[in-house]
Amino acid sequence: MLNDWEPPKSFATYKHIAVTRMAGGIGAEVSGVDVSTDLSDAVIAEITGALDENHVIFFRDQNLEPKRQAAFASRFGPLIPYPMVKGLDGTDEVVPVIKNADERMNFGGIWHADTTYLAEPPMGAMLYAVELPPYGGDTLFANMHLAYDTLSHSLQAYLETLTVIQNSAKAEVTRTREDRVNEQGEERIALVSEHPAVIVHPRTGRKSLFVNSGHTERFKELTSEESAPLLDFLFKHQSRPEFTCRFHWTPGAMAFWDNYASQHNPINDYHGFKRLMHRVTIGGGKPQGVGK
Repeated sequence: MLNDWEPPKSFATYKHIAVTRMAGGIGAEVSGVDVSTDLSDAVIAEITGALDENHVIFFRDQNLEPKRQAAFASRFGPLIPYPMVKGLDGTDEVVPVIKNADERMNFGGIWHADTTYLAEPPMGAMLYAVELPPYGGDTLFANMHLAYDTLSHSLQAYLETLTVIQNSAKAEVTRTREDRVNEQGEERIALVSEHPAVIVHPRTGRKSLFVNSGHTERFKELTSEESAPLLDFLFKHQSRPEFTCRFHWTPGAMAFWDNYASQHNPINDYHGFKRLMHRVTIGGGKPQGVGK
């Protein structure tokens, strides 16, 4: 239950990197590593451990061209293109995430997990700061393991029987992405998939709530009207302050989040300034439900 939750306890031992937790619920900064270099398997294993423990990790003062960012990301799984956005610097996988000075909406400016409308949503993503506004533009992250763990046992059991329908064309989250699609002359399409409402993390075995306000339309087993009040409750519950951290971007900073264990929300509070990030997405296969 909510009042009984405790921050996750550290389970990883680090010999090659330093890990500093940012908040009780989620997030840590990783230091002592240059991710543009060819890192050993031991370092990659420790970074993976830090991600599993904290669900989003941050690196400061990196110097990454798109191909080097892609090379680092590929150590954690297969790279996949971001739907409907073209890649950079001869890569299909590294895409720009941009808000220009004359724009009012930002890319993905709502609580969401990434591209859950795909049949195989990404395991994670890395976002690298290229050009930042003088203030604002922080990103919030929330822990979906805690979101599940703090529900009543009865609701947990019910959600484990449900399937969610995810749609790329849902509501406001699509607007800035569609602007990018229109600029590039790409055809706008809607992508729809079904996934368990509760998934089991493939590495840690922890259960995670896999609904999000950006892409989840309804439960397959319920009507839209029946789904609405339960989804509304879950969307509010997922972003409780106890489950979150807030990351302040600095030049050369990079975030690496676990898309099966977290959600994020970029804050849109820097109108009149440009913000440019480079993003790469890491595949992970089809999320599995409880008992699968």
